[in-house]
Amino acid sequence: MPTVENLTIGDITRYLETIAPPSLQESYDNSGLLTGQANWKCTGALITLDSTEAVIDEAIAEGCNLVIAHHPIIFSGLKKLNGKNYIERTIIKAIKNDVAIYAIHTNLDNVSLGVNKEIADRIGLINPQILTQKESTLRKLVVFVPKANADAVREAMFNAGAGHIGQYSHCSFNIAGQGTFKPGVDTNPHVGEKGKLHTEEEVRVESILPAYLEEAVVKAMLAAHPYEEVAYDIYRPDNKSNNIGSGMVGQLESAVDELEFLKHLKQTFNCGVVKYTQLLGKPVKKVAVCGGSGRFLLNDAIRAGADVFVTSDFKYHDYFDADNRIVVADIGHFESEQFTKQLLEGLLIKKFTTFAVRVSKTGTNPVNYL
Repeated sequence: MPTVENLTIGDITRYLETIAPPSLQESYDNSGLLTGQANWKCTGALITLDSTEAVIDEAIAEGCNLVIAHHPIIFSGLKKLNGKNYIERTIIKAIKNDVAIYAIHTNLDNVSLGVNKEIADRIGLINPQILTQKESTLRKLVVFVPKANADAVREAMFNAGAGHIGQYSHCSFNIAGQGTFKPGVDTNPHVGEKGKLHTEEEVRVESILPAYLEEAVVKAMLAAHPYEEVAYDIYRPDNKSNNIGSGMVGQLESAVDELEFLKHLKQTFNCGVVKYTQLLGKPVKKVAVCGGSGRFLLNDAIRAGADVFVTSDFKYHDYFDADNRIVVADIGHFESEQFTKQLLEGLLIKKFTTFAVRVSKTGTNPVNYL
């Protein structure tokens, strides 16, 4: 690991991307490094929910040239930089003062240790699980290896991130068999002779891996494989990862009254108001959560058997869709995601123990309450 003196912005962002890979962000999102350069030496990181002019001012005052935000300040394309709105003014100020802005948005929403896990933990949910698993997030690598080299190739794949199923690691399936090949004139075969048909005792090794690690796992496998030409296949299974997806659902340690639970939400998230649908007159035990705008997960929360769905940004007519099947608790967008700052702070402090990581003190909630 680089020393504090040599730590770059890229060192920090690459670490965050091992936790929330950019490939897991939604198609509409714009996570990543929005201003600045990865090779800049990092003088300090300021963590915020939103990038605003005031946050950039705070970063400058604190000597931080990296702002790590949950929400991207640039969401759609910028065609001009004239300072006509807060987005352009923020970007101009960041660029003029050599402040890098990095956004880690829906990719952090979509991992099991991300935004929704933080919400679930704050509520007190036990063993929360992904509510709706994301599709096309897994790959299966199948490779044919000489029997004597199978252990080394498997281990290389595992070290690169393959073989994880739920809480189990080093998962693989292996079938012994015979491989045949005839090396050509210009080859340099590991076994066998040029121009002669060769039969080798081989093992078919199969292992599952996250799609975003496909390149890394294949590279590690090829480096450990003794053959000059390696036979392997990549499959796209229909299976869904238990660790990647939207929302979470879990259970309270003990059932509580509906109003008591809503008051617990209001206090825990310091809400100006909690908007909720018709109470159902039954205890709350199972709870689904989604930080930010969660209307798209309402039916999934119902199918999961949740008593309450904690989220935000429900519109007037959306509340009718609860249809006395679940209680929707809208606690506010900022309120639901506010602890993302502490989540990121904890991750960075654990990794970079002597580096300056600060949580922004600048209020960025655009909503106020009387």
